[in-house]
Amino acid sequence: MKKGLTILFGFTVAVLACALVLGMPTAVKAAPIHLTYSNFFPPSHIQSKLAAAWCKEVEKETHGRIKITYYPGGTLTKAQNCFDGVVNDISDIGLSVCGYTRGRFPVMTAVDLPLGYTSGKLATKICNAVYNKFKDPGFNATKVMYFMAHGPGVLWTRKKPVRKLEDLKGLKIRSYGSNAALVRALGAIPVTMPMPEVYQALQRGVADGALYPAETNKGWRMADVVKYGTLDYSCAYTTAFFIVMNKKKWNSLTPDEQKIIEKINKKWMVKSGAAWDSSDVAGIKYFKEKGGKLIHLSKAEQARWKKAAAPVIAQYVAWAKKKGVNGKEVVDYIESMLKK
Repeated sequence: MKKGLTILFGFTVAVLACALVLGMPTAVKAAPIHLTYSNFFPPSHIQSKLAAAWCKEVEKETHGRIKITYYPGGTLTKAQNCFDGVVNDISDIGLSVCGYTRGRFPVMTAVDLPLGYTSGKLATKICNAVYNKFKDPGFNATKVMYFMAHGPGVLWTRKKPVRKLEDLKGLKIRSYGSNAALVRALGAIPVTMPMPEVYQALQRGVADGALYPAETNKGWRMADVVKYGTLDYSCAYTTAFFIVMNKKKWNSLTPDEQKIIEKINKKWMVKSGAAWDSSDVAGIKYFKEKGGKLIHLSKAEQARWKKAAAPVIAQYVAWAKKKGVNGKEVVDYIESMLKK
């Protein structure tokens, strides 16, 4: 019996020694972390493609430790429900529009004001700078990845060309959030809805026009249902988009994993802003190919539109004060960045 135990012991020692020599793993590899990402952009849209690429970059840079299942086109949560979906564990990561949950983000609402934006690259830079400086409390329930914003948002109409303010009277114009106030200030009737519903609204005549950046003509095929584009750049707005993660999921990641993701986020801010601008160029080209006509307002008419839109900014400042936010300080900060 003793001899048998001695042989067994010797065999066990020999196996362990071989394992050490050959580099055989002695611990089970940790299972990968599986996350979900919800986005309302259709799969063909450049910002959807960039979001999908972000997911792959995270998996690559974490060596497969983090794997992300991507849900474009609002298949997991609709645009207006995306933020709550992240908070309530329906998705781990979400991309949507700050203005779709009106009143929730008192600081970031200022970014959407008609302040005369000139490019997506600059608007994206402003978005992130505003959040970093003023820390909108509406996002406290999540971990912010980054923000992005599109290029100049202007007016597009189905049948009626708009060459002066008076041409807007009685027109039903798609808007959202603070843009509804802009539409009213310009003399039209706001029709509030998220972007995925706009094509059919224009096609059916539920709306006579819409406010959006030029890229939407191709990205959402809106050039199929609009004929005129009024380039009212003096009061051009932008849209602040958030990309956020569920806070518990973020806190479950290791510090190294968090650093990797934050590094990727910085790269994607730049990529997203640049993509909005190149998409605007493509959107204008597609619009013209479809027979669309651009209307350039005179300097005098631009000044009239800017003056008409001014009360919208004043309304925001008053509203923000009630929310405990110094709206004037936020607006002044944005305008200083636009001037630079």
